[in-house]
Amino acid sequence: MTLHIIETTRVTAAADSDSVLNSANFLTIPLTFFDLPWLLFHPVKRIFFYKLTESTREHFHSIILPKLNHSLSLLLRNYLPLTGHITWEPNEPKPSIVVYPNDAVLVTIAESEADFSHLSGYGQRPLSELHALLPKLPVSDHSATAFSIQITLFPNQGFSIGVAAHHAVLDGKTSSTFIKAWAQICKQELDNMPENLTPSYDRSLIKDPTGLDEKMIELVRSLKEDKTNIRSLTSLPASELGDDVVLATLVLSRDDIERLREQVKNVSPSLHLSTFVIAYAYAWSCFVKARGGNGDRSVSFLFVGDFRDRLDPKLPGTYFGNCMFPVGCYNRKAAEFMEEKGFVTAVEILSDLVKGLSSRKIETIADTFVEGFGFQSWSTQFGTVAGSTRLGVYEADFGWGRPVKVDIVSIDQGEAISMAERRDELGGVEIGMCLKKTEMDLVMSFFNNGLQN
Repeated sequence: MTLHIIETTRVTAAADSDSVLNSANFLTIPLTFFDLPWLLFHPVKRIFFYKLTESTREHFHSIILPKLNHSLSLLLRNYLPLTGHITWEPNEPKPSIVVYPNDAVLVTIAESEADFSHLSGYGQRPLSELHALLPKLPVSDHSATAFSIQITLFPNQGFSIGVAAHHAVLDGKTSSTFIKAWAQICKQELDNMPENLTPSYDRSLIKDPTGLDEKMIELVRSLKEDKTNIRSLTSLPASELGDDVVLATLVLSRDDIERLREQVKNVSPSLHLSTFVIAYAYAWSCFVKARGGNGDRSVSFLFVGDFRDRLDPKLPGTYFGNCMFPVGCYNRKAAEFMEEKGFVTAVEILSDLVKGLSSRKIETIADTFVEGFGFQSWSTQFGTVAGSTRLGVYEADFGWGRPVKVDIVSIDQGEAISMAERRDELGGVEIGMCLKKTEMDLVMSFFNNGLQN
């Protein structure tokens, strides 16, 4: 795939008389114990594909791009942290997001000769071609960029918006709210932020009576290979991926979900059978079956639950940052999910985990992360979920229609799946997977055959 980088621009926040920044000061937002576990993780990378009836170079550069940049600049007045960097000063006990006057989000403008319909489709697509549509997010020992964007034109086909976000700065809910706010300002040509999408930065709402910050920092230090520079912000080593790695999106319709739900009800009628539980359990059981091998091998899986509504007091829905609690099932035998009732077994486990989430004590979050990271290192399969069916990613209409496809590409690091609502059907689910082609073929075979039984 041929990609031409046209330019990289700096988009700063539009002038605002109410801004907390001026030429003589800077903004500092300390990371919380919800943010710190993600400090060394690789960026969360997502691509939004938009099909256009008119997407000539002239129309793109004279109409679309100026609107996107202008609305982004307006939005950044309320999202200043995205223009900044994470730093960890020698005299500070923990890292912070720091924003200086005239800091900016780097926006790369590119043009691709690739087949837009193929890359924005649901079938197997080369991971390398999707990565070309994503921006870099510079990280060094001393500084980690918060957020960056790449806008790529596919002449006479459409365009894509690729975003890379540092996970210690924001979670999926914050990122999705940002994208939807940007789209709304662009489409409606608003000058001010919609109140229901205005982020909250009140860190005083996150209470830490038991020293969770220190425990999370110890966890971060334990993950580092280089113990000599304990304040280094450099990411953990990336997984090496070959040319045979592909990303595909598997779909469960509302009817599929209901049939799978009934299948479980016949065995265990009292379970929590949400769409999330059904979809994750089914995808996980197919994944384990496709891997095959020794049935005694150790497998583990987890997910994170949004904790904004579970804190006391509750956080605003638009709280900016991370607010997720991990729950998982560790060191199970692969055979439990490979046999005929493997799907039902996964549902039973996930049902219990979801039911127990509301009773989790915040004081245990550090120990929960430690447990999860520990089992990740020696499980033969370790499943996680990126995204959610509740984020509304397909609502991001910038004025040229809803995205035809949204992909989370950063599931290539580890054995994560992505999950989103189905674009054109209420109650359906899209499940993204990133695997070697030979294993993806097997997963898709188990997935599709299971729905036909």
